[in-house]
Amino acid sequence: MSIRFEVKRTFQVSQEQAYMALLDLDSAKHWMKGFVGIERLDEGPIQVGSQWKETRKMFGKEASEHFEIIELHEPDKIVIRVDGTKGTTGKGEYLFTYRITSTGNTSEVTLQGEIKGLTGFTKLFGKLIAGTFKKACAKDLDALKSYLEK
Repeated sequence: MSIRFEVKRTFQVSQEQAYMALLDLDSAKHWMKGFVGIERLDEGPIQVGSQWKETRKMFGKEASEHFEIIELHEPDKIVIRVDGTKGTTGKGEYLFTYRITSTGNTSEVTLQGEIKGLTGFTKLFGKLIAGTFKKACAKDLDALKSYLEK
């Protein structure tokens, strides 16, 4: 059983700007809350198969997760997979699908999250975990929106 959630935000930037910002790992330090660092695990431009390790400070401790781009459709779709077994979480698979639609210079970013592969305690409290992830994702989109609209 997977757990799903959705977050939507309207950005006062073009669809292309929103799309590129979601893939701009170098600018994350300017807007991402708790940012410690990003380590690319490959070279070159971000593309399907690109991977990185992202570290943030959460709840007073550093946590790192392993990210991979699994689908790109410029300028309207990005799918990112987080392999929980390779990071601090230690379990699960997290899929984040970003869909970007546009009306002129305004873009709507819809993030659909899916959490799979939870076991034991985390499976039992899955709905609470989904709420925590949804809030964290909403804060990230709000921070990115604020950064882009400056």
